[in-house]
Amino acid sequence: MNNNYKSIFEPFELPSGVQLKNRVIMAPMTLAASKSNGAVTEEELAYYIERSQGVGAVITSSALVSQNGKLMENGFGVDDDVLLPGLKTLANTIHEQGSKAFVQIFHAGRRSNPALLSGGQPLSASAVAAEHEGSATPKAMTEEEIENAIHEFAHATRRVIEAGFDGVEIHGANGFLIQQFFSPHSNRREDQWGGTLEKRMRFPLEIIKRVKEMVTKHAKSPFVVGYRFSPEERESLGITMEDTLQFVDVLAEQKLDYIHLSVDHFWGEPRREESNSTKSRVVMVQERAGNRVPVIGVGGLSTPDDVVKALGTGIPLVTMGHALIMEPKWVEKVQSGQEKEIRTTLPRLAQKELVVPDHLWGFITNIPGWFPVVD
Repeated sequence: MNNNYKSIFEPFELPSGVQLKNRVIMAPMTLAASKSNGAVTEEELAYYIERSQGVGAVITSSALVSQNGKLMENGFGVDDDVLLPGLKTLANTIHEQGSKAFVQIFHAGRRSNPALLSGGQPLSASAVAAEHEGSATPKAMTEEEIENAIHEFAHATRRVIEAGFDGVEIHGANGFLIQQFFSPHSNRREDQWGGTLEKRMRFPLEIIKRVKEMVTKHAKSPFVVGYRFSPEERESLGITMEDTLQFVDVLAEQKLDYIHLSVDHFWGEPRREESNSTKSRVVMVQERAGNRVPVIGVGGLSTPDDVVKALGTGIPLVTMGHALIMEPKWVEKVQSGQEKEIRTTLPRLAQKELVVPDHLWGFITNIPGWFPVVD
């Protein structure tokens, strides 16, 4: 191994006591390869087997906590005890490759597909549609529906624990339900769940609290609770970087194992006009809270030099998604001094070799500029 890359392979202990063998975590990527009820398939198992040997931990694709928050057909689920056998198989499969296994749990909220909902209308903090064409206007959730959603996140966590995983990542990013409660664009409530910045924090904080209660009650060994967030929104009245930094201050006091940004580039600066900062948003969060809670950085990291530079900012961990799809043995090749053999493009005919499910492969090869696809 090149000595310049030693920092990538230093072990790291999360606050709960879970040990990671290195600093690279596999990022969650939507596979849409589950059965219609959300059960694990052989196609998913094969995808994770191919990518789980080298990384310190795997974060699965986002797992649905409730049928009333369904985003797509064939999405991964943790919303029913009937799914436990498949979940146990997935946890064991990842562990057999030598990696820790975390499940990302989510509810799509207003982003849910109306055609897949029994009531035909998505739920959200308020009856405000997203600012893009074709967005459905959601129903503002009642107190009972809010409590049910919190309950569903908690019981999803119980299932993840019973299945033998090492942790959950609460998905408060990418415009899904938890983010919708934090966002001033989607949350126009004037009750205890909205209005001020502090009240808009209440829903995610209550989910964190209830998830941690489930861990205390059911976990028999150290169990990770992480939280992912998108630091800004493009929408008018959307989340600003200053909103997020205040939220990060509160998140840092919740005794989480980590906070994980969702950004498309590690070095990307704030996008909204009101922010005058030229710093990376990841670095801003690290400087604000990194001494209180581990921060995971992400975004466009493809070479070992990229990862070393990112770790040099002080963040302890990085997630990699695109790089591990194109090169499933990325970590092993760096560790064995074969970094020059890492694939940096995606051959259009390499689906079988790279063990990528059909739905994800279709997205990868049909969205211009998302991956460096070559013929």
